[in-house]
Amino acid sequence: MNAIHRHLTVCAAESVRVARGVTDDRLAVGSRCTDWTVRELVNHLVRYGAHGLEHRALRLELPEELVLRDFAAEGDWAERYAEQLDRALAAWEKPEAWEGDVDMGGSPVPAAEIAAMLVLELALHGWDLARSTGQEYALPEETGAYVLEVVERYAEMYREYEGFDAPVATGPGDAGEASFARALALSGRGA
Repeated sequence: MNAIHRHLTVCAAESVRVARGVTDDRLAVGSRCTDWTVRELVNHLVRYGAHGLEHRALRLELPEELVLRDFAAEGDWAERYAEQLDRALAAWEKPEAWEGDVDMGGSPVPAAEIAAMLVLELALHGWDLARSTGQEYALPEETGAYVLEVVERYAEMYREYEGFDAPVATGPGDAGEASFARALALSGRGA
């Protein structure tokens, strides 16, 4: 297992823990993601953070059925999410998943960079889901440092496509803040 796969695995486990803590009564409320309810955030995370993770490894497009599906309407969605993440992580365990490029809407992107962006998908939207439902989201410092590195690399691109808000301050001693907290702030997410 390479370092990126280890970070994917850590972020997946924490996102599953958070997903299992989401109760049905929280699905209709607003989330930390502007204009999304918790239901919409759950559907995004399941669709792109789990199904998308596997499909990118296999170089397959997401079928329309998955793009349109309301995963959160399924009573056992959190368990299905966990199972799908297991399949996705298994797909990324294969050496061929890391070879060559992945098509991103007509632009080839190295597979390792796609995996790095998927680490962000799991970590940042996992944190969004946790905070939207009154939970904590914690990563070990090594994974938090990796998330920060990737956020720093892609922050401007994500802002260009409205995936990140403007950076926010983390308070006094920013340089000494834990890496994941700094990554959250750089991505426009406040405490």
